[in-house]
Amino acid sequence: MQFLQSCDDAVTEGTPFTPRRQITLAERIPCCDSSAEEKLVSQFADRIRFLALSRTRDPEAAGDLTQDVLMAVVQSLRNGHLREPERLAAFVYGTARNLINNYLRTRSRLRPRECPLSDGLCPANMPDPIESTERVALVQRVLRDLDEIDRRVLLMTLIEGLKPGEIGVRLGLTSEVVRTRKSRALRKVTEQVRRLSWI
Repeated sequence: MQFLQSCDDAVTEGTPFTPRRQITLAERIPCCDSSAEEKLVSQFADRIRFLALSRTRDPEAAGDLTQDVLMAVVQSLRNGHLREPERLAAFVYGTARNLINNYLRTRSRLRPRECPLSDGLCPANMPDPIESTERVALVQRVLRDLDEIDRRVLLMTLIEGLKPGEIGVRLGLTSEVVRTRKSRALRKVTEQVRRLSWI
């Protein structure tokens, strides 16, 4: 049985997450199918973490939120709360948005009240829009300097949220090659942005 499941994963890893696959996965979880729950986690964990990190700018909070979202989704599916199983992905992202928004609202309420500054203190600098624009231009410049395949792998991962198998199908590469290229591209972008920021 485990062998058949592995074969099924290997066949479906590079295919799109179609409504039919969403229905199949959503229907297996209420039956306490642990392999279906693992499949759900592998399908969505990285994407939820990326969404949480982009909203909170806090890696630790993003990790906690990812766990909270996945636990809430699994619990809801076990309890049969998903009315449209073909919209499983939308349900997961909706749950993620709600929990992230709740976290941000709670965090803003817990912030200490601001006290007026005395005349002798200088207020903290507000983010400079010109500096933000320069930062975006710097990242775009570094991305342009990447090898075309590495750039496409990185954009498909971060913008489209595709898995290595899905990217591999589009580009005619193996999943392992995609993972290697993604890792190399991320490292190169990080190093180049850090280096150019200090010039």
